[in-house]
Amino acid sequence: MYNKEFKGDVCNHSHSFFLDNFIRRIIQNPKRILGKYIQTGDTIVDLGCGPGYFSIDMAKMTGKTGKVIAVDLQKEMLAKVGKKAASQNLSDRVLLHNCTQKKIGLAPGTKADFILAFYMVHETRDTKAFLEQVKELLRPGGRFLLVEPIFHVTKIKFEIIIDIAVKTGFTKVDMPKGKGGRSVLLSI
Repeated sequence: MYNKEFKGDVCNHSHSFFLDNFIRRIIQNPKRILGKYIQTGDTIVDLGCGPGYFSIDMAKMTGKTGKVIAVDLQKEMLAKVGKKAASQNLSDRVLLHNCTQKKIGLAPGTKADFILAFYMVHETRDTKAFLEQVKELLRPGGRFLLVEPIFHVTKIKFEIIIDIAVKTGFTKVDMPKGKGGRSVLLSI
């Protein structure tokens, strides 16, 4: 699911401490960023979940009746998510899924109430193909929050991503501020 031509594209699992630390919690607090999008009982997909920075908090927010499907290309990242989930008694709510570079590959019929792609769409090999797969996972009326880092994705590039999403069948709902980068909330 990443673009090999973009050097430094996927944060290697050996550097995952940059993705989950106390400083980031001050700057990008998961509850503040995602709280208004998540309801008790939701099915959530965390695409490019890394070490589970958002996955674990989303599992707490969705409660005992919800679930978070943590998706990542690197098995080592998923192992970190699994370890964190187990340490917080959330293993029953956090499902781990190893995707490939070309396919998200969740079970047919999987439908999410909320999907998060935080700092990872720019790493995909084919943005259009990726967004088509995301659209298939989102239930009608569900929401998809796409956030890209300003240090990797220019405003023009982000607008191109949004345009591709709209042409794929998403509706732009909002351009929320304070999400830690360039953000768009989409729905179908």
